[in-house]
Amino acid sequence: MKKDLLGLQYLPADEIMTILKNAVKMKEIVLSDKKKINTLEGKTVVTLFYENSTRTRMSFELAADYMGAHAANITASGSSVAKGESLIDTAKTIDAMGTDILIMRHGSSGAPHLIAPLVKASVINAGDGLHEHPTQALLDLYTILEKKGRIEGLKVAIVGDVYHSRVARSNIFALKKLGADVSVGGPSTLLPRGLENTGAKVFKSVQEAMIDADVVMGLRIQLERQKSGLFPSLGEYNRFFGIDDKRMCFAKDDAIVLHPGPVNRGVEFSSELVDGASSCINEQVTNGVAVRMSVMEWLRG
Repeated sequence: MKKDLLGLQYLPADEIMTILKNAVKMKEIVLSDKKKINTLEGKTVVTLFYENSTRTRMSFELAADYMGAHAANITASGSSVAKGESLIDTAKTIDAMGTDILIMRHGSSGAPHLIAPLVKASVINAGDGLHEHPTQALLDLYTILEKKGRIEGLKVAIVGDVYHSRVARSNIFALKKLGADVSVGGPSTLLPRGLENTGAKVFKSVQEAMIDADVVMGLRIQLERQKSGLFPSLGEYNRFFGIDDKRMCFAKDDAIVLHPGPVNRGVEFSSELVDGASSCINEQVTNGVAVRMSVMEWLRG
């Protein structure tokens, strides 16, 4: 039995596939009329979020509820954190209440890694700084697998604000392990140094990154993480790097479109693309619940 899920960088490919395969069964439950299994009956799941979230937090809470667990949500603004309590003390307090699974989102890279050895609860990283977001990448992988039937040999283009994207990092780690060809494209100011060391091919134009892609994954422009303007304006970004039906012509005809959300329409993607036939963005949300159910079952053995 695994204790924690802190990232995908060091998670073996076979463990990743175990989670993805089990998510098939979990999705059947999510889509059924009776959304209830007893896998986590009698267990307590707590979400501890130091950053805002809608999709990730709610999907974890729904996943816990569907699996029969008691779910509780703690936000930094509504807890003793606002009174100055440290992260370590907060986590130990939650652990002392008999928590079985602690789901953490924090603005500092490595925060879940700091907490995991200090608590008995299983810790799931729901996003740490600019580091990783493993469950988002897992639901992306599941969506690709569901739509394409495989991951090995596919070309996946990841385009946009790669520098600030923990989603991109987790996806690159996992996609390369599973045999995908990964291309990354965006403004040079939003491409971190050393990205080539991950095995991804790096381009300064999204068109080059998207050539013959089976999957196009857009990333949100994270203005809240930028201390200074890294491009002239959102309009300029969209003009040179935004993805629309015209730019999608560089990808394969049957390419699918993914985005971790929320989408800035008219910036990263055009509305026509978001709502078009190639878009799997809403399905990613459904798959997120199934994958997070699978992760919690995997952790609890």
